[in-house]
Amino acid sequence: MNILVVDDEKLIRDVIKEYLLIEGYNVYEADNGINSIEMVKKNNIDLVIMDIMMPKMDGYTACKEIKKIKDIPFIMLSARSEEYDKLIGFDLGIDDYVTKPFSPKELVARVKAITKRNSKEKVLEIAGIKIDDLAHEVFVDNKLIELTPKEYDLLKYLIENKNIALSRENLLSNIWGYDFYGDDRTVDTHIKTLRSHLGEYRDLIKTVRGMGYKIEYKKKD
Repeated sequence: MNILVVDDEKLIRDVIKEYLLIEGYNVYEADNGINSIEMVKKNNIDLVIMDIMMPKMDGYTACKEIKKIKDIPFIMLSARSEEYDKLIGFDLGIDDYVTKPFSPKELVARVKAITKRNSKEKVLEIAGIKIDDLAHEVFVDNKLIELTPKEYDLLKYLIENKNIALSRENLLSNIWGYDFYGDDRTVDTHIKTLRSHLGEYRDLIKTVRGMGYKIEYKKKD
Protein backbone atom coordinates (compact mmCIF):
# COMPACT_ATOMS: atom_id res chain seq x y z
CA MET A 1 0.00 0.00 0.00
CA ASN A 2 1.34 3.42 -1.01
CA ILE A 3 0.86 6.29 1.45
CA LEU A 4 1.66 9.93 0.71
CA VAL A 5 2.71 12.03 3.71
CA VAL A 6 2.35 15.77 3.14
CA ASP A 7 3.73 18.24 5.70
CA ASP A 8 6.06 21.22 5.42
CA GLU A 9 7.89 20.10 8.58
CA LYS A 10 10.45 17.45 7.70
CA LEU A 11 10.68 16.19 11.29
CA ILE A 12 6.98 15.35 11.30
CA ARG A 13 7.26 13.61 7.93
CA ASP A 14 10.24 11.60 9.18
CA VAL A 15 8.43 10.42 12.31
CA ILE A 16 5.30 9.39 10.41
CA LYS A 17 7.38 7.69 7.73
CA GLU A 18 9.36 5.70 10.31
CA TYR A 19 6.21 4.28 11.91
CA LEU A 20 4.54 3.52 8.57
CA LEU A 21 7.63 1.73 7.23
CA ILE A 22 7.67 -0.49 10.33
CA GLU A 23 4.13 -1.58 9.42
CA GLY A 24 5.20 -2.43 5.87
CA TYR A 25 3.69 0.53 4.01
CA ASN A 26 5.41 2.25 1.07
CA VAL A 27 5.82 5.94 1.88
CA TYR A 28 6.00 8.93 -0.46
CA GLU A 29 6.60 12.48 0.73
CA ALA A 30 5.70 16.04 -0.26
CA ASP A 31 6.44 19.29 1.56
CA ASN A 32 3.51 21.34 0.24
CA GLY A 33 0.11 21.03 -1.40
CA ILE A 34 1.29 21.70 -4.94
CA ASN A 35 3.92 18.97 -4.78
CA SER A 36 1.37 16.57 -3.31
CA ILE A 37 -0.83 16.92 -6.40
CA GLU A 38 2.12 16.09 -8.64
CA MET A 39 2.97 13.06 -6.51
CA VAL A 40 -0.57 11.69 -6.90
CA LYS A 41 -0.42 12.25 -10.67
CA LYS A 42 2.85 10.35 -10.98
CA ASN A 43 2.34 7.56 -8.43
CA ASN A 44 -0.37 5.06 -7.52
CA ILE A 45 -1.15 6.54 -4.09
CA ASP A 46 -3.67 4.64 -1.92
CA LEU A 47 -4.00 7.04 1.04
CA VAL A 48 -2.92 10.59 1.89
CA ILE A 49 -1.89 11.98 5.29
CA MET A 50 -1.90 15.76 4.87
CA ASP A 51 -1.25 18.80 7.02
CA ILE A 52 -3.74 21.65 6.61
CA MET A 53 -1.55 24.71 7.16
CA MET A 54 1.22 24.66 4.54
CA PRO A 55 2.94 27.20 2.28
CA LYS A 56 2.07 27.57 -1.43
CA MET A 57 -1.18 25.61 -1.11
CA ASP A 58 -3.10 24.60 2.01
CA GLY A 59 -4.25 21.05 2.68
CA TYR A 60 -7.94 21.70 1.98
CA THR A 61 -7.23 23.11 -1.49
CA ALA A 62 -4.80 20.29 -2.27
CA CYS A 63 -7.39 17.75 -1.13
CA LYS A 64 -9.99 19.22 -3.51
CA GLU A 65 -7.58 19.02 -6.44
CA ILE A 66 -6.43 15.49 -5.63
CA LYS A 67 -10.03 14.27 -5.33
CA LYS A 68 -10.53 15.42 -8.94
CA ILE A 69 -7.69 13.11 -9.99
CA LYS A 70 -8.43 10.10 -7.81
CA ASP A 71 -10.91 9.37 -5.03
CA ILE A 72 -8.56 8.20 -2.30
CA PRO A 73 -8.85 8.29 1.51
CA PHE A 74 -7.49 11.28 3.44
CA ILE A 75 -6.32 11.82 7.00
CA MET A 76 -5.87 15.52 7.77
CA LEU A 77 -3.40 16.87 10.33
CA SER A 78 -3.95 20.21 12.07
CA ALA A 79 -2.53 22.21 14.95
CA ARG A 80 -6.06 23.45 15.61
CA SER A 81 -9.02 21.51 16.96
CA GLU A 82 -11.94 23.80 16.13
CA GLU A 83 -15.14 22.04 15.13
CA TYR A 84 -15.42 24.36 12.10
CA ASP A 85 -12.16 23.00 10.67
CA LYS A 86 -13.36 19.43 11.06
CA LEU A 87 -16.66 20.20 9.36
CA ILE A 88 -14.84 21.68 6.37
CA GLY A 89 -12.72 18.57 6.16
CA PHE A 90 -15.62 16.14 6.35
CA ASP A 91 -17.50 18.15 3.72
CA LEU A 92 -14.53 17.50 1.41
CA GLY A 93 -14.85 13.78 1.97
CA ILE A 94 -11.94 13.46 4.39
CA ASP A 95 -11.96 10.14 6.25
CA ASP A 96 -10.30 11.21 9.51
CA TYR A 97 -8.92 14.24 11.30
CA VAL A 98 -5.96 14.23 13.72
CA THR A 99 -4.98 17.18 15.91
CA LYS A 100 -1.32 17.97 16.55
CA PRO A 101 0.50 16.94 18.65
CA PHE A 102 -0.52 13.35 17.98
CA SER A 103 0.67 9.87 18.82
CA PRO A 104 2.33 8.20 15.78
CA LYS A 105 0.98 4.86 16.98
CA GLU A 106 -2.55 6.26 17.05
CA LEU A 107 -2.08 7.67 13.56
CA VAL A 108 -0.98 4.27 12.27
CA ALA A 109 -4.00 2.69 13.96
CA ARG A 110 -6.26 5.12 12.10
CA VAL A 111 -4.51 4.29 8.84
CA LYS A 112 -5.18 0.59 9.47
CA ALA A 113 -8.83 1.27 10.31
CA ILE A 114 -9.39 3.22 7.09
CA THR A 115 -7.55 0.59 5.05
CA LYS A 116 -9.62 -2.22 6.56
CA ARG A 117 -12.84 -0.30 5.97
CA ASN A 118 -12.01 0.40 2.34
CA SER A 119 -10.71 -3.11 1.63
CA LYS A 120 -14.19 -4.52 2.26
CA GLU A 121 -15.30 -2.65 -0.84
CA LYS A 122 -12.23 -3.57 -2.92
CA VAL A 123 -14.04 -5.14 -5.86
CA LEU A 124 -13.52 -3.40 -9.19
CA GLU A 125 -16.00 -4.05 -11.99
CA ILE A 126 -16.09 -2.77 -15.53
CA ALA A 127 -18.19 -4.32 -18.32
CA GLY A 128 -17.78 -8.10 -17.81
CA ILE A 129 -14.47 -7.79 -15.98
CA LYS A 130 -14.32 -8.11 -12.20
CA ILE A 131 -11.28 -7.79 -9.94
CA ASP A 132 -11.54 -9.14 -6.40
CA ASP A 133 -8.54 -7.41 -4.87
CA LEU A 134 -8.81 -9.20 -1.53
CA ALA A 135 -8.62 -12.60 -3.22
CA HIS A 136 -6.27 -11.24 -5.91
CA GLU A 137 -8.47 -12.82 -8.60
CA VAL A 138 -9.78 -11.63 -11.97
CA PHE A 139 -12.98 -12.84 -13.60
CA VAL A 140 -14.16 -12.33 -17.18
CA ASP A 141 -17.88 -13.03 -17.54
CA ASN A 142 -17.68 -14.76 -14.13
CA LYS A 143 -14.92 -17.10 -15.33
CA LEU A 144 -11.64 -17.00 -13.41
CA ILE A 145 -8.66 -16.10 -15.59
CA GLU A 146 -4.99 -16.57 -14.80
CA LEU A 147 -2.80 -13.46 -14.91
CA THR A 148 0.82 -12.91 -13.97
CA PRO A 149 1.39 -10.51 -11.03
CA LYS A 150 2.38 -7.70 -13.40
CA GLU A 151 -0.59 -8.31 -15.70
CA TYR A 152 -2.84 -8.18 -12.63
CA ASP A 153 -1.29 -4.93 -11.38
CA LEU A 154 -1.48 -3.40 -14.85
CA LEU A 155 -5.15 -4.28 -15.33
CA LYS A 156 -6.04 -3.03 -11.87
CA TYR A 157 -4.21 0.27 -12.42
CA LEU A 158 -5.86 0.81 -15.80
CA ILE A 159 -9.33 0.18 -14.35
CA GLU A 160 -8.71 2.39 -11.32
CA ASN A 161 -7.77 5.16 -13.77
CA LYS A 162 -10.35 4.39 -16.46
CA ASN A 163 -10.88 7.04 -19.17
CA ILE A 164 -7.51 8.60 -18.26
CA ALA A 165 -4.69 8.45 -20.80
CA LEU A 166 -1.63 6.95 -19.09
CA SER A 167 1.82 7.33 -20.56
CA ARG A 168 4.16 4.38 -20.84
CA GLU A 169 6.48 6.16 -18.40
CA ASN A 170 3.62 6.44 -15.91
CA LEU A 171 2.83 2.75 -16.25
CA LEU A 172 6.47 1.73 -15.93
CA SER A 173 6.99 3.79 -12.76
CA ASN A 174 3.76 2.67 -11.08
CA ILE A 175 3.75 -1.00 -12.05
CA TRP A 176 7.45 -1.83 -12.36
CA GLY A 177 8.97 0.90 -10.17
CA TYR A 178 11.51 3.64 -10.74
CA ASP A 179 14.45 1.25 -10.48
CA PHE A 180 13.24 -0.89 -13.38
CA TYR A 181 15.73 -0.96 -16.26
CA GLY A 182 13.41 -2.13 -19.03
CA ASP A 183 11.93 0.03 -21.78
CA ASP A 184 8.56 0.92 -23.31
CA ARG A 185 8.36 -2.45 -25.05
CA THR A 186 7.80 -4.06 -21.65
CA VAL A 187 4.52 -2.17 -21.33
CA ASP A 188 3.51 -2.95 -24.92
CA THR A 189 4.18 -6.66 -24.44
CA HIS A 190 2.11 -6.85 -21.26
CA ILE A 191 -0.74 -4.90 -22.85
CA LYS A 192 -0.76 -7.39 -25.75
CA THR A 193 -0.98 -10.43 -23.47
CA LEU A 194 -3.51 -8.70 -21.22
CA ARG A 195 -5.77 -8.02 -24.19
CA SER A 196 -5.62 -11.70 -25.17
CA HIS A 197 -6.80 -12.68 -21.66
CA LEU A 198 -9.77 -10.29 -21.79
CA GLY A 199 -11.35 -11.89 -24.85
CA GLU A 200 -14.29 -9.88 -26.16
CA TYR A 201 -13.38 -7.02 -23.78
CA ARG A 202 -9.88 -6.61 -25.25
CA ASP A 203 -10.96 -3.46 -27.09
CA LEU A 204 -11.61 -1.67 -23.79
CA ILE A 205 -7.86 -1.09 -23.67
CA LYS A 206 -7.25 1.71 -26.14
CA THR A 207 -3.88 2.73 -27.55
CA VAL A 208 -3.23 6.46 -27.15
CA ARG A 209 -0.99 7.21 -30.11
CA GLY A 210 2.39 8.64 -29.21
CA MET A 211 1.68 8.35 -25.47
CA GLY A 212 0.46 5.09 -23.98
CA TYR A 213 -2.83 3.41 -23.09
CA LYS A 214 -6.15 3.82 -21.34
CA ILE A 215 -9.23 1.81 -20.54
CA GLU A 216 -12.14 3.59 -22.17
CA TYR A 217 -15.53 2.78 -20.68
CA LYS A 218 -18.77 4.66 -20.20
CA LYS A 219 -21.40 2.93 -18.12
CA LYS A 220 -24.65 2.52 -20.01
CA ASP A 221 -27.80 3.97 -18.46
